[in-house]
Amino acid sequence: MTSYTATSGPVAILIGPMGVGKSTVGRLLADLLEVPFLDVDDVIVEREQRPIADIFVDDGEPYFREVERVMTLRLLDDHPGVLALGGGAPMQDDIAASLAGRPVVFLDVGIADAARRIGFDTSRPLLAVNPRATWVAMMNARRETYERLGRWRVDTAGREATEVAREVAALIASAVER
Repeated sequence: MTSYTATSGPVAILIGPMGVGKSTVGRLLADLLEVPFLDVDDVIVEREQRPIADIFVDDGEPYFREVERVMTLRLLDDHPGVLALGGGAPMQDDIAASLAGRPVVFLDVGIADAARRIGFDTSRPLLAVNPRATWVAMMNARRETYERLGRWRVDTAGREATEVAREVAALIASAVER
C-alpha cells in the first residue's frame, strides 16, 4: 500500500460502538497505510495510569468524558495516522464538530458480532448491568450520530478484521486520489 501523510490530523478516524473492532481494524489499517495508530482509550489509560473501568468507579463518567474530550480534540489536531475514538466520544458536541470534513469511518456491527467480540465482561463500565440490552439501547441512541459523522460506513458483521481494514484503506485511497 501507499504511505500517507496528513497535513492536519489523522488520515483515518474510526468511530462506532464497542465491540466493532476499532482497535483491531485500526492497527491493521495503520500498517497498510504505513502510518502510526492510536486508540484514544489507550492514551487515556496511559495518562491516568489506571483502567477506564477504574476511572468510572473512582471519578465518575463526567470526569472520564472530560478527559476523553480533551485528549480526543488534541489527537484530532496532532496525530498523523489512524485514530480510533471511544464509542461515546462522537456524542460530545465539541468532538462531533471537530470531526466535520475529516476522513471519518463508521464501523458498524450488530449485537451478535459485538457480543462475540467483547463478551460483555465487566471491564466495560457502561455494560455492567444487563450488557446486551444496554449495548442495544446505546447503539440505537448513537447510530444516527455515527451515520451523520461518518464519511463512510463499513459493515464489519461476519468479516475478518483484515478484510475490513483493506476496504477502509481502499476508501481512504480513493478519497486521496480525488
